[in-house]
Amino acid sequence: MKKDICSYTFEQLQSEIEALGEKKFRGKQIYEWLHVKLAEDFEEMTNLSKSLREKLEENYEIRPVIMVDRQESKLDGTNKFLFRLYDDNVVESVLMRYKHGNSVCISSQVGCRMGCRFCASTIGGLERNLTASEMLGQIYRIQKITGERVSNIVVMGTGEPMDNYENFLIFIRLLTDEYGLHISQRNVTVSTCGIVPRMRELAEQKLQITLALSLHGSTQEKRRRLMPVANRYELADVLEACDYYFEQTGRRITFEYSLVAGVNDTAEDAKELTDICRPRNCHINLIPVNPIKETDFQRPTRENAEKFKNKLEKHGINVTIRREMGSDIDGACGQLRRRHIDKKGE
Repeated sequence: MKKDICSYTFEQLQSEIEALGEKKFRGKQIYEWLHVKLAEDFEEMTNLSKSLREKLEENYEIRPVIMVDRQESKLDGTNKFLFRLYDDNVVESVLMRYKHGNSVCISSQVGCRMGCRFCASTIGGLERNLTASEMLGQIYRIQKITGERVSNIVVMGTGEPMDNYENFLIFIRLLTDEYGLHISQRNVTVSTCGIVPRMRELAEQKLQITLALSLHGSTQEKRRRLMPVANRYELADVLEACDYYFEQTGRRITFEYSLVAGVNDTAEDAKELTDICRPRNCHINLIPVNPIKETDFQRPTRENAEKFKNKLEKHGINVTIRREMGSDIDGACGQLRRRHIDKKGE
């Protein structure tokens, strides 16, 4: 297989081009074609010699991320994209438009093996990791399709980013590189269900991205009911890793908390959650669970969600209820899945 040229960092690409017998500055030109002009074919690189383009074609490939389907929410204009990859696997991405700019939620794996019981993305398990270029490709393709710049990235689609750690790190370097799209690290959020060793390694990178922990339960036992990963990592160790991330980066932690009616939305849950958050510089994002057909989990009423929020706020906790976007196209939190699998089975 040819080399995946879009997964090389700026420095790596310069070294690759020098190894081909070309001058170093050609690497910068090619990098700009790939990551600024978003070229999809070496023939587009018109300021390169024909012989260099032929060398690139012979040794490297720009792996395609091709739109198969696009849905637009009638509720809020959210767009959900189904993209096909080079090996015919597919992933979903979501474009959300806000006053402050466009946000894209991308997938980091084809499928997911974490098994969270309220999430459609994990049904069917993990197929494979995405490369850095395939993560980038979702963003690049959406920019090309819409003609609009993306300013905020959320790595919360299908997959667990910390289960694809090395590729994720390369993706962040490429996404925020000054010679590429140069998106601010502060405009990037990554979600994890709590893989402690990787959280600590990420902290030591001292990046300025936001770390969002999928908490979903206020005790170890309650997390176990919803999240199999809790059978491996104790809540105390997960929270300690969050504290370490804050110590190393100065970045406030976000706790994602899916509210499931009758499961984790009681007054006792609110008190236990308050005890977790009070000593920490954090923000709680309450997410009324979105329905999926494989479970009977129910979302709380808006009134009950607000009551839960108020209980936390009375103790000085910084908390919001996530604005639901794209639920009518299964584009909201916990609803992304490899939809083509369902269609093939129908």
